[in-house]
Amino acid sequence: MTDTSQATIPQRYPFSTPDRLELDPRYARLRREQPLTRVQLPYGEPAWLATRHADVRTVLGDPRFSRAAAVGRDEPRNTPRQQETGILAMDPPDHTRLRRLVAKAFTARRVDELRPRTRAVADELVDGLLAAGPPADLVAHLATPLPIRVICDLLGVPVSDQDRFHTWSEAIVSTTSLAPELAQQYVDNLLAYMAGLIARRREEPADDLLTAMVRARDEDADRLTEEEVVTLAAGLLAAGHETTVTQIPNMVYVLLTTPGAWDRLRAEPELVPTAVEELMRFIPLGASAAFPRYALEDVELGGVLVRAGEPVVVSIASANRDEQVFPDADRLDLGREVNPHVGFGHGVHHCVGAQLARMELRVVLETLLARTPGLHLAVPESELTWKSGLLVRGLVAMPVGW
Repeated sequence: MTDTSQATIPQRYPFSTPDRLELDPRYARLRREQPLTRVQLPYGEPAWLATRHADVRTVLGDPRFSRAAAVGRDEPRNTPRQQETGILAMDPPDHTRLRRLVAKAFTARRVDELRPRTRAVADELVDGLLAAGPPADLVAHLATPLPIRVICDLLGVPVSDQDRFHTWSEAIVSTTSLAPELAQQYVDNLLAYMAGLIARRREEPADDLLTAMVRARDEDADRLTEEEVVTLAAGLLAAGHETTVTQIPNMVYVLLTTPGAWDRLRAEPELVPTAVEELMRFIPLGASAAFPRYALEDVELGGVLVRAGEPVVVSIASANRDEQVFPDADRLDLGREVNPHVGFGHGVHHCVGAQLARMELRVVLETLLARTPGLHLAVPESELTWKSGLLVRGLVAMPVGW
């Protein structure tokens, strides 16, 4: 074990501008030679970067590493403003108190109940896609509206407001795509909008998650503050659609640009659940590491001594390509059976909506395979436009034919 926290000059991080869904080769070298390395993000204090699967799981799952300790610190980050991350900035027991409130809405049973409705929405949206083209934009016609409609149904948010809250939600995943003042304005708009919906639910209860949250708040005011309810609901609305909106076209893109992948799924549609897990592993959704954890005591990690008070950021994408865990890690294997990826995170902050996202992604792929078996890009790959200045990678538009 070595103590190099003061001696090592931090590397600038991210190492490079994201290139489509390619992973910077430096991660592979670091996993082999220096799995814990000092980095300097665009803003905040220097941090350790964990790149191996085992170390990433430790940082995300070990209570000696704290998200709450970042509050009030100049935390390493990709944006000039320090985001109010609500439940993402909490440790147990506060985190547990809030998570327990919403976890019941995302159980496997509840998600199964939502599946028929999600299939109907997918079919309706593919009808629109087919009517519009070819070519037609998969992002606009399917990838964006489907997760929005599902999370609106679950929460009890009017889907007619989607253009407004989808725009405001960009502030949650923006690094440099929005000016700091505009990003804050969008956050304020989203919180004010959600506060108004919560007030309406007090007057007009319904069978939805917002009503359940309001009831929990009003029946036990010591358990939840009004601000916590509003922030949690806004976070669920934004996070409940933003990443899935991005990941749907990412997955289709990988399947269409990896030789034989779409054809294999078309021939073996029963592989869709396994394929979704493999695509979650294979696709580096995050543009870089974010949301640092602070060591609460000295911790040995990756052969290095992390001192108490030092922040660590983790690369989910690098962990998911760790050759020690995933044989032939850089190859897309749609039939990969053992797949302990961390695409939905790990530990107490493991994505509460993971089962919902899995269901949506499976339904979308199953629907496209059945309805558009000849799906293909309608423009050369080089003409596709990728989003920039966000925490996530994704396509601005995806013209397809069939």
